Amino acid sequence: MIVVQKFGGSSVGTPERMRRVAKRIAEAYDQGNQVAAVVSAMGDTTDDLIELSRQVCAHPSDREMDMLLSTGEQVSCSLLAMTLTDMGYKAISLTGRQAGFRTDGTFCKAKILALHCDRVNKELDSGKIVIVAGFQGIDDTGEVNTLGRGGSDTSAVALAVALNADICEIYTDVDGVYTADPRIVKKAWKMPEISYDEMLEMAAMGALVLQPRSVELAKLYGIKLHVRSSFNHSEGTIVKEEARMNKGLEKELMVCGVAHDLNVLKATVYNVPDKPGVASMIFGRLAEENVNVDMIVQGGGHDTSQDISFTCGRDERAKVERVIEEIIPEIPAERYTIIDTVAKISVVGAGMISHPGVAAIMFKTLRDIDANIDMISTSEIKISCIIDEKLIKEAVHALHSAFDLDA
Repeated sequence: MIVVQKFGGSSVGTPERMRRVAKRIAEAYDQGNQVAAVVSAMGDTTDDLIELSRQVCAHPSDREMDMLLSTGEQVSCSLLAMTLTDMGYKAISLTGRQAGFRTDGTFCKAKILALHCDRVNKELDSGKIVIVAGFQGIDDTGEVNTLGRGGSDTSAVALAVALNADICEIYTDVDGVYTADPRIVKKAWKMPEISYDEMLEMAAMGALVLQPRSVELAKLYGIKLHVRSSFNHSEGTIVKEEARMNKGLEKELMVCGVAHDLNVLKATVYNVPDKPGVASMIFGRLAEENVNVDMIVQGGGHDTSQDISFTCGRDERAKVERVIEEIIPEIPAERYTIIDTVAKISVVGAGMISHPGVAAIMFKTLRDIDANIDMISTSEIKISCIIDEKLIKEAVHALHSAFDLDA
């Protein structure tokens, strides 16, 4: 049996925690499995490296940032291999390049194009435990690319696909996937199972347990994910094609969880000419800068012009400002604003497909806490609203209660 395990930064944040992780890996190996583990950078290493870069350069290039940030995972995977070797196990650490990860050449947000894991298979067949540096790969020119925040999740799922693994275990600092952030909502409870689609929406809407791209990949190839804690042996949450419903629960449960995201920036371009091609110009330029746009609203009620608002991550601010300032004279548009004091609140659940009134309950609940809704986005199993970030915790509590998730 082939098992792929992934350990996040908090799980390997100290030498003591790394030894705990090594024991967890050894347990799986001692059960007769071939084990490949993917690791993130230790603790806050990535944040520390970003801060270090700012001390020497105001605007470092994406290429040099990838060179810098990729070192964090290399440190943790080599230390973990040393730890396992010291425990008497045969182990080897591999960088993303050595493990065969090939990427598309997009710095900081690369996608995995292929995984040639001959080296990984060779090491596994020789009886070794293979420790792979997550979050990274190389493109056809040999440049190091990173996969974006949470990219080690995607590295692990991709490796599970390539090795035809029986399961991919995602170890983190929480016991599984909860109905809301348990650090905010004490009555939030761990779901034993959740579907790929629901998990994808939860992850995309701000639940930080899994990177959305890793869930997409798992769904595409049917890889079962087990999200669990690296600090205990409790059963976590299984992410799979269809979650099993408890008898009678489907009738009552409209949503399975409440997610929130504080990494939100709202930009608005005012008095944009109401004519074909303008939106394409704006969002085409943003795409060229690899800015991931989330919600988009066009309106304003002007006779010959409209206002266009959109959201993205706060770390994209510099790129957004540069694009908009360049494009305003070309459109032409009147002016723009950027607000980074908003947050996104979402309710997610397959049950809302067959339950009318979910939006009404959500909007009434937000009204009751005096939360003004700036933007709204919906899908078949998700409703998201942009509100003032100061009200986000109260909103999470209120919605969790309003949809009977406190029980």
